[in-house]
Amino acid sequence: MTLTVVSPEKPLDFFWFIPTHGDGRYLGSSDQQRPQDFRYFREIAQAVDRLGFPGVLLPTGQNCEDSWITAAGLAPFTEKLKFLVALRPGVVSPAFAARQTAALDRLSNGRLLLNVVVGGNPVELAGDGVFTPHDERYAQAGEFLDIWRRLVSGEDVTFHGKYYRVEGGRLDILPVQKPVPPVYFGGSSDAGQDLAAEQVDKYLTWGEPVHLVAEKLQRAKARAAARGRKLSFGIRLHFIVRETEADAWAAADRLIAHVTDAQIENAQQRFLKEMDSVGQRRMSELHGGRRDKLVVAPNLWAGVGLVRGGAGTALVGTPDQVAERLREYQAVGIDTVIGSGYPHLEEAYRVAELLFPKLGLGTASHAVGEHIANEFAVGNHGARRLQASS
Repeated sequence: MTLTVVSPEKPLDFFWFIPTHGDGRYLGSSDQQRPQDFRYFREIAQAVDRLGFPGVLLPTGQNCEDSWITAAGLAPFTEKLKFLVALRPGVVSPAFAARQTAALDRLSNGRLLLNVVVGGNPVELAGDGVFTPHDERYAQAGEFLDIWRRLVSGEDVTFHGKYYRVEGGRLDILPVQKPVPPVYFGGSSDAGQDLAAEQVDKYLTWGEPVHLVAEKLQRAKARAAARGRKLSFGIRLHFIVRETEADAWAAADRLIAHVTDAQIENAQQRFLKEMDSVGQRRMSELHGGRRDKLVVAPNLWAGVGLVRGGAGTALVGTPDQVAERLREYQAVGIDTVIGSGYPHLEEAYRVAELLFPKLGLGTASHAVGEHIANEFAVGNHGARRLQASS
């Protein structure tokens, strides 16, 4: 079975990221850091809403502000922006999550998306009271999503499973979106792909080289097809886009300029020994913790993953180069990008101003010299006045 090739002319959905764990100009350093601050989150959300990003991902974890509460706070300050928040099987009950879903979807007028996070760090999960082994967490998530989906759809639910028992569950107030808000999920293991094939709408991958992404999507698509289902696909990437290639790579180097060898060693040991995430292992194996192995494919740089868990790669280059790489991901089935960059406010503008025009994305803008007359450009009106007086 082969993947259907997506036409490069079809626009991508290009989401951004709200850094609820903090932000900054340098990884591995307290220099020029920005702490978790709701006013800053609001600045980013309003900027990306105005720039034409259709949605934002809010992360989850011990070092993050709660994604549900943050999204509820940001929704009234935005107009079209969708919020991808974490659905945590094993941490909350499916009935409680269903009530949260209905409330936030109604508050945001149908702008809620759900990101199923099963968890890949047993140490952090233990802090949440979760001690379920890796593969069983996905089996538990399958039961969770079955109950959650039926409740959110308006069914009366009685369920007797291995992990959950529900008697006469119901949701009296339903979400705006029908039948349920879309469900996103990323998991590289066989157990994770089985869950995706059975329960989710959009399967996500971190930014691996295109051939590895194609192989992963091929396996996920085949598993879904065996169950009579279809998946759509998204990718999580950082972006360093500049007007020249030299400037882009210089910015990448600056981002990790303060990262020490000890920090890299500690982070990689944690990723490989403390965590049981297959996706995290695949990220770490791209570079092996080596500074001289960070360019893992054309314009694909793994420097972020030296010290950051999860998404660890960035597309680095000119707008044309980065657009070409994204079209390669499109060609193997990717239709959604969840991007980020450091700092997230400034990099959102760079991506929107430099990259979006190459992808046919973003809000409509006036052509310089056609309608604009200010200190940056002289419009036609000013030009006609000059001609008339000469």
